Amino acid sequence: MPSLTVISATAVPDRLRGALTRWMLEVTPELYVGTISARVRDQLWSAVAASIGDGMAVLVHPSNNEQGFTLHTAGSRRRRSIDFDGLSLIAFQQQGKETANQL
Repeated sequence: MPSLTVISATAVPDRLRGALTRWMLEVTPELYVGTISARVRDQLWSAVAASIGDGMAVLVHPSNNEQGFTLHTAGSRRRRSIDFDGLSLIAFQQQGKETANQL
């Protein structure tokens, strides 16, 4: 069953942006929103993760958990998603250091 999916991509190759716009709307630069099936979502995310280069990307989609969504990340980034007893939390990394407040 199709569900609302959001992908935020920063500094990614133009070919990747083009691939995302085939299935989703680019509502603002590098922010994609669409109602797509889980199969299409997984294939798009595989393409994003494989060709991210120096950029970064975040995928959010509905899930049957306490928060109601699942968060995936790819590429280098200052923020990192961590699992804390089934909840997705965001940990910040300082420049050149490991994740702050490692749980």
